[in-house]
Amino acid sequence: MSSNPEGLPDTSVPPLPEPEAVNLPAADATSEVKFTRAAALWTSLILGFLILIVLLIFIAQNTAPTPFTFLNWHWNLPLGVAILLAAVCGGLITALVSAARIFQLRRAAKKNFAAARLR
Repeated sequence: MSSNPEGLPDTSVPPLPEPEAVNLPAADATSEVKFTRAAALWTSLILGFLILIVLLIFIAQNTAPTPFTFLNWHWNLPLGVAILLAAVCGGLITALVSAARIFQLRRAAKKNFAAARLR
């Protein structure tokens, strides 16, 4: 019972599979959006601005002059400004120590590289 009464070969095109039947690799949600340096920069900038806002609120609320004495020096500063200066000085000391360590490691790496080239 063929629909072709003349007995000619059937040249019809078979139907295409449904889109759901095609096996495509599943897209992983974590591989679509990757963590980039720009994303890290934006994250750190937002975090930095939030910390800056908290510091400004702290300084604005602690404006009472407070006496300070260091060795033989005496002066008055608002408490918020004094704590901010202490935090900045601590950060600068940390940066200086870190820079010295990085310089030390670079010198050691350069010496090891030079020694390896001579062998």
